[in-house]
Amino acid sequence: MNRFYRHLVAVLALTAFLNASCSFKRKKYENPIAKDTQQPDKVLFDRAVHDIEKGHFEVARLTLNTLINTYDTSEYLAKAKLAVADSWYREGGTHGMAQAEAEYKDFILFYPAMEEAPEAQKKICDIHFFQMDKADRDPNNALRAEQECRTLITQFPNSKFVPQTEQELRQIQEVLAGAEFASGYYYYQKGSNAAADNRFRALVDQYPLYSHADLALWDSADALSKMGPRFRQQNGDTLARLVREYPLSPYAAMAKKKLQSMEMAVPEADPVAVARMKYEQENRTKQGMISSVLGPFRGSPDVHLAAKSGSPTMTNPKATIPLIIPTPAAQPGITDVTVAPVTDPTAIERLPDARTTGAGAADSKESGTPAPGSPAAAPSTAAPASATPAPSTPATGTPAAGKPAPASAAASTPPAQDQSSTSTKKKKEPKPKRKKDTKSTSTDTNTKPAQNP
Repeated sequence: MNRFYRHLVAVLALTAFLNASCSFKRKKYENPIAKDTQQPDKVLFDRAVHDIEKGHFEVARLTLNTLINTYDTSEYLAKAKLAVADSWYREGGTHGMAQAEAEYKDFILFYPAMEEAPEAQKKICDIHFFQMDKADRDPNNALRAEQECRTLITQFPNSKFVPQTEQELRQIQEVLAGAEFASGYYYYQKGSNAAADNRFRALVDQYPLYSHADLALWDSADALSKMGPRFRQQNGDTLARLVREYPLSPYAAMAKKKLQSMEMAVPEADPVAVARMKYEQENRTKQGMISSVLGPFRGSPDVHLAAKSGSPTMTNPKATIPLIIPTPAAQPGITDVTVAPVTDPTAIERLPDARTTGAGAADSKESGTPAPGSPAAAPSTAAPASATPAPSTPATGTPAAGKPAPASAAASTPPAQDQSSTSTKKKKEPKPKRKKDTKSTSTDTNTKPAQNP
């Protein structure tokens, strides 16, 4: 046994000696970005994070700005810029949230491919989402939150924040649709049926997931029924849409009876809409007693009726026109314009002017004025000031110079004959004689320059 221990000790000693000898030739690699190192940029970043956790936001931002300005090639540069935005976000307040949004946007602009970019966009969305007011108040934060949430879904579709952002977008659109419904109901109570129908139809088209979209369609159909028999078809289409897209609504049965009384076809319910409404009824959030009592005193909107499924609207609302306003008829004009290279260089001299036979000629006949570009509209070639006008040539029948040609004669005369008549007229026109100024000539000849003494 003692012999065995001796051999074991000898083997361990030899192994230790070999390891020690190998360590003299191999140097240990030290990672400069490791957590246990004392790199100056890492020390500054850790100190700033510690200050943010303790609530010393101003001190943390000063430390982070020192890191950014001093170590511009540091690996912690992007994280430092994100930490500055987080410090403003945690500080809160109107000024803090505005600064946080600006810092987050700068971070996304400079580092769009980093994994923290979707998180930064999500916090921008939350900044406006938690500042959102009720439906009857200023909708600025709700509109900004809708825009920022859409940006996150479209710009970072594979992010883990997309499902949560979609639900927030449904709640935001619930608030915006509530504001639109309140406006439509105001016109409905006032008796402005055309304005109420316009508001309700635009509401359902833009926000079909709204919890009271079925009531909006029912009120829209009632407003159309009060506008006279001219809108009977639009009334039937609105009731049919209510039956088809919201089949489990309590207004759907009333819409079916009204369609039957109007002797119009009752459509079948959409199975996708049936499944969606069943899911909403089973998963709808129930409001507690305390929340219902304190709801009117809260500044944030009540979104417990917001949809839990379905794709939120990703497009901006479009301007709509009430049905009583007639749409302008299409204006007649040129609808087809073709462009092709000119192959015949003599077409301008050989073919007639197209402007004398097109729409311009028709307008000139109605107004009594010559069409632009026609020979009648062109200024007549008048001869120089002389005592007698040039006689007309018998070959072409061109009138004498100085007298405007009639519009009918000018329109019937082809361009080739106009050129020949012009050349003939130029040949037979007498040239006026130039009178010499005898007085100035005699004065110039008699005058001698003065000689210098």
